[in-house]
Amino acid sequence: MKKIAVITGASSGMGRQFAETLVQFGQYLDEVWVIARREERLNALDLPYRTRVLPMDLTDRSNFIRYRELLEREEADVRLLVNASGFGRFCATMEADLEENLNMVDLNCQAVQAMCQISIPHMSKGSHIVNIASVAAAQPIPYINVYAATKAFVLSYSRALNRELKSRGISVLALCPYWTKTEFFDRAIDETKEKVVKKYVAMYSPEFIVDQAWKALRKGREICIPGPAAWFQCLLTKILPHSLVMKIWMAQQGLH
Repeated sequence: MKKIAVITGASSGMGRQFAETLVQFGQYLDEVWVIARREERLNALDLPYRTRVLPMDLTDRSNFIRYRELLEREEADVRLLVNASGFGRFCATMEADLEENLNMVDLNCQAVQAMCQISIPHMSKGSHIVNIASVAAAQPIPYINVYAATKAFVLSYSRALNRELKSRGISVLALCPYWTKTEFFDRAIDETKEKVVKKYVAMYSPEFIVDQAWKALRKGREICIPGPAAWFQCLLTKILPHSLVMKIWMAQQGLH
């Protein structure tokens, strides 16, 4: 059996950071499979492992068939799956492009679920899954509502899946970062329009977020919420009515 790690969204941001810090995983790997749309970015990765570049658009369901067939052909033992693909948009619902919103749901939800379900039959005891959710999963967020809803799915799905897989010795970690300095904002913000999000309480680095995720993984945690700002916000969303949380958000960003 070939022991592998699979990382989606590996061409940038937290996905790339996971790929570049795989030594922290602490398990022997024969190969790392990196998945993203931008092949040239994947080829530019310099990893301390044998690397297989898989340029795939995970909103295209035919790529799930390709991935399953590859796992079977290679007799892979997936020791680690990191689902880091995803994107968001900051705008009013009725100003959003419908196809883009549907694409967001496909990538943020469908691809996570599909990659997990296809990979799990090829996992053995001691394997791990990391799904990137968000602090946004804890609350409804006007003007980022589709993105927040997709991350609520990822969080709920990951927690339930973790419970299901305990008997098989497979763990699932839901990583819930706060604002993180990545290329996420290049797509989320439309520079031709007035900004929706004007205030960021805190901005973390992908290096910090991923380092905290590795620590949480080693401790066998179900959820990782890195940083005091993230913890505080999640606490408030548990204590306060969501109607008030949304009101605070709107006031903070100068929205109405």
